[in-house]
Amino acid sequence: MSVYETYQKEVLQAGLWLSEHGFFGSLRGTGGNVSVRIAGEDLMAVTPSSVKYHEITPEDICIVDLSSTLVEGERAPSIEAGMHAAVYRERPDVKAVVHTHQTYGSVFALINRSVPALFDEVAFALGEKIDMIPYALSGSPELAANVGHAVRNNANAYIIRNHGIIALGKNMDKALLAAELLEKAAKTYCIALSTGVPVVELPDDVLEMARGLREYEAEEAKKKG
Repeated sequence: MSVYETYQKEVLQAGLWLSEHGFFGSLRGTGGNVSVRIAGEDLMAVTPSSVKYHEITPEDICIVDLSSTLVEGERAPSIEAGMHAAVYRERPDVKAVVHTHQTYGSVFALINRSVPALFDEVAFALGEKIDMIPYALSGSPELAANVGHAVRNNANAYIIRNHGIIALGKNMDKALLAAELLEKAAKTYCIALSTGVPVVELPDDVLEMARGLREYEAEEAKKKG
């Protein structure tokens, strides 16, 4: 039994939930990946590469350091482990990361268009808009670098051009919620745009309030180390 079993089970449960609810784009595929930061260590537990989620066991979840080197596990970690590690290096406040291929988020990945925070719950949880991260090949150092640069704005969800989305949280539940809220915002924005009627966005003072709160939380996390 691994000393990291609690983290491995948490990652597996999150991955199964995302798969069963269609966030990975297919039930039979192996797309998407999930990780959680291991408290007190520069390590993360992350899903393995090219294994169907319903076939994964807790022991298959890889323990990887923040340079993406395998520390414990028999399987190869996700090819996107470097992208997850880049988030943890840049954002001490983030404890969990999910990368998905959900439908409406992917629509905006294909038209290269950011999604505004159209609801106050989205603004406070995710950011004043869901930014677009430039394309780079899946699993490449360039993609990890693009993600690492983007997350410095203290938002909690992003769209990766021609790829998918990435959602962050101070725990796994918050990361899953961020993925859900991104899909809500993307779906409603897509439908609203299709009406041809101008989309009404949130007032600037609400967006400023949301930004200030996220910056405060990020600074507090840095102080705690």
